Amino acid sequence: MDISKKQDGQLRLSDGQVRQVLLMHQDTGQPLADILVGLGFCTEGQSLQFIADRASVPLVQIRERDLSPEAIALIPPELAFRHNILPLGMDDTSVQVAVANPFDAAVADDIRMVTGRRAEIVFANPDEIRRLVEEHYMRRMMADTTDEDVEIVDDSTEDMGNLERMAREATVIKLVNLILRQAVQDHASDVHVEPFEKGMRVRYRIDGVLSEISSPPKRLQAAVISRLKIMSNLDIAERRLPQDGRIKTKIAGRDVDIRVSIIPTLYGESVVLRLLDRSAMNYSLETIGMMPDTMRMMEKVISIPHGMILVTGPTGSGKTTTLYAALQKAYSPEKKVITVEDPVEYQFDGINQIQVNPKIGLTFASGLRHILRHDPDIIMVGEIRDLETAEIAIHSALTGHLVLSTLHTNNAAGAVTRLLEMGIEPYLVTSSVEAVMAQRLVRTICPNCGEEYEASDAAMKKLGNTDFGSRRFFHGRGCDQCKYTGYKGRTGIYEMIMIDDEIRSLILDRAPATVILDTACRHGMRTLREDGWLKVQKQITTVDEVLRVTQEDEVVSL
Repeated sequence: MDISKKQDGQLRLSDGQVRQVLLMHQDTGQPLADILVGLGFCTEGQSLQFIADRASVPLVQIRERDLSPEAIALIPPELAFRHNILPLGMDDTSVQVAVANPFDAAVADDIRMVTGRRAEIVFANPDEIRRLVEEHYMRRMMADTTDEDVEIVDDSTEDMGNLERMAREATVIKLVNLILRQAVQDHASDVHVEPFEKGMRVRYRIDGVLSEISSPPKRLQAAVISRLKIMSNLDIAERRLPQDGRIKTKIAGRDVDIRVSIIPTLYGESVVLRLLDRSAMNYSLETIGMMPDTMRMMEKVISIPHGMILVTGPTGSGKTTTLYAALQKAYSPEKKVITVEDPVEYQFDGINQIQVNPKIGLTFASGLRHILRHDPDIIMVGEIRDLETAEIAIHSALTGHLVLSTLHTNNAAGAVTRLLEMGIEPYLVTSSVEAVMAQRLVRTICPNCGEEYEASDAAMKKLGNTDFGSRRFFHGRGCDQCKYTGYKGRTGIYEMIMIDDEIRSLILDRAPATVILDTACRHGMRTLREDGWLKVQKQITTVDEVLRVTQEDEVVSL
């Protein structure tokens, strides 16, 4: 390979820089583009163009919708994975192939040997090639593995030794690794592996919505699940009882913790993997979607020396992220912060974190009791689930500690009535709780394909009395980057009740949640839906998305 200084272009490298890049490439095998960017010699786009120019091949941007299934079928998966190459198109005599290393002369020879066609080499982003190779060839590997001539055996008599051997086969290991890598690359929060009578299904939850990715053959079901059990140190012989485990792994250079939950179902074990990507976690109040006035209120309450702040919402609504963001804002070296969580999802420097373990008696309540002996300034309780935990948390707030915690209620006002229903006396609630925030997560419009459109009369009618002042809205039309959903990423919508004297009087009188909510709205609180409408007007999300997450039984199509 010959790399020299670029004479007529954006990037120029000295002879010394070229030697440095080549030596690192030879010693580590790291892609040239990564080395150039990592050394600070250029941007990613410049590095790709530089490599394409040195190799005298075109630089292309791959568009998934233009891929040729026939060309992909022409190249065996083993060859695609070995060289990290992706077929783009073909004719009678040649096949166009995007390669990650345009200097590898063996690629063209191998393609000619396997296909009998001439290889037309182009260069593309290696990460994009790898993602598409894994996505498309995973489907092909699954399709090529059939259920023909498979003897169905009873689960109770299946040989465990044989099952463990299957779980360690290269094909099964590669399939599981592909599923996990693709999930991380697609920013999935969960992976669902579900068994059915005649097959199994793999689905990813991306931006809060499940989508089917693949349907591996039924014969691989036991081996795939056993592989996941081995990775999470679970008992592969136990298939009658639920099991929970954890996998710590590095995927595509990112540290990912995977929580594994397995339950027995009618047609086999169902697995859900919760992916916790530490590098993707954002703890800042400024970036989780709070409007400026809401953020000011949150900053005000977390600066007080004592009291309780509650965050409410259903599972998966981002409560933990909000608590971590609040801790990040409230923390300083002068304060001692202790958390008790189930589980500890992300680790913070400078903060003492405890993971509950009910099997040995370490619950939220028992953990809280011991925390108070360690002289904390700020306490975070992952969730208030019972009366005992609620009582200790409230007494902690009354004795000079700032307590942050969560409850599972639909709105902010419901958190107050939930505490009363648990058995907490009203005067304790009014004396300890300073603010309650409810939240949901909405998908955000894809920045690559967002466009303006005009809503129909029927659609505007379904919006009721909401006054947008216009029937012009934004949505994503769908593109390669968002997998044609029109959405990419999520943000929060919030409603926040500050507990003032009038609301305290209502709590003492055990007023219903609806009365507390109406009073808070009169005092200027924005409801979840109203906060969502602001984000619609700011072209952050869509009307459909706000309606989806704030009222499940109402559907609108604009």
